[in-house]
Amino acid sequence: MLAGKIAVVTGASRGIGRAIALRFAKEGAHVIVNYNGSKDRAESVKEEIEKAGGSAKISKCDVSDFEKCESWIQSIIEEYGKIDILVNNAGITKDGLLMKMSESDFDQVIATNLKGTFHTIRFVSRQMLKQRSGRIINLSSVVGVAGNAGQANYAASKAGVIGLTKSAAKELASRGITVNAIAPGFIDTEMTAVLPDKGKEATKNQIPMGQYGTPEQVASATVFLASEEAGYITGQVLHVDGGMVM
Repeated sequence: MLAGKIAVVTGASRGIGRAIALRFAKEGAHVIVNYNGSKDRAESVKEEIEKAGGSAKISKCDVSDFEKCESWIQSIIEEYGKIDILVNNAGITKDGLLMKMSESDFDQVIATNLKGTFHTIRFVSRQMLKQRSGRIINLSSVVGVAGNAGQANYAASKAGVIGLTKSAAKELASRGITVNAIAPGFIDTEMTAVLPDKGKEATKNQIPMGQYGTPEQVASATVFLASEEAGYITGQVLHVDGGMVM
C-alpha cells in the first residue's frame, strides 16, 4: 500500500508512534524513526522493522526546536530527495490542576505537541509543494476535542493541533497534499499503564465499547490516511476512541 514511500514518523520509539512505524514499514514504506530521548528504543524499533523485512533509519531531533527541526528535515530531503508522508506523533504530558500548573509545564507541552507539529509541517510542506503530493497526519486526542480535568495544557495543545490541521489542509489542498488528524481515545500504552486500577475502571466506564484501544488500531487508521485510498480526504479529524466522543 505504501511501497516506495518515504515516511517520517516523529516520536516513533514507543507507544502509538512505534506501532505506526512498524505498520508503515510492513506496508512497504522506508520509515524515518524519529526520537528525542532513548536511542536504544529507537534502535529496537529499527531492528524489529528490519527483522520483518522492512526498511528504516533512526534519526534524532527535538521537534520543539525550530532551527534544529529545519536542518533535520533538510537532511532527510538531501538524503532521499523527497518526503511522501509526515506523521506528527511526538508528544508529552505534564498533568496538573489548572490552578497549580506552572508556566513551564504549560509551555513545555505546547512547545512539543503544538509548536513541534507546526515546525515539521512548515519545513516538510515546502518539499511536498515541489512534489505536488504528500500526506500529513497529525496526532491529536479526544482530550483536544472534549477537554479533561487536570490536562489543560495537553488539551490546549491537542485542540491547537486540530486548528492547525484544518488551516494547513486549506492552504495545501490545491497542490495535492492532504492534511488530516487522528484523535485517539484511551489507548493501551505506557502512558495509560501507570494509571491505578481504579482510574482505569473509571476511564473504561466513559467508553461505550468498554475497553481501551490498541496502538495498532491507531496505526491502521494512520495507514489509511497515508494511502492513495484516502486521496480525497483532507482537513478531517478521525476519532479512534471506542465511541468516547461522538
